[in-house]
Amino acid sequence: MTSLTEKDKATVRAFWDKVSSKSEDIGTDALARMLTVYPQTKTYFAHWKDQSPNSPSARTVSKIDDLKAGLLNLSELHAFTLRVDPANFKIISHCILVVLAIMFPQDFTPEVHVSMDKFLACLAMALAEKYR
Repeated sequence: MTSLTEKDKATVRAFWDKVSSKSEDIGTDALARMLTVYPQTKTYFAHWKDQSPNSPSARTVSKIDDLKAGLLNLSELHAFTLRVDPANFKIISHCILVVLAIMFPQDFTPEVHVSMDKFLACLAMALAEKYR
């Protein structure tokens, strides 16, 4: 099981402080990338008439100390209402990492990459909590 060290948490928080003003662009680009590269994910967005992504900014970094509890409602939504295949959480995580690397090449150091990857893996596990 992936876990975040205090150093990982500090790295994620510091990086997010630098990039969070662009969170809407990050989410939009990551979602657009996911829908293009993984077209099978479009089934979860059938309610979008033109499937033009416009994702609200994520506030999960503020819940980093207890993602499981902090994302419980979102986990329930994905499991019981949207019925999203949990494998897709890894897909969107990968897309987010790619977008972060493209948008912030100077700040997205190998250390940040590792910590963000671990954070997104923990986030995916928290979202998948209600599938168990």
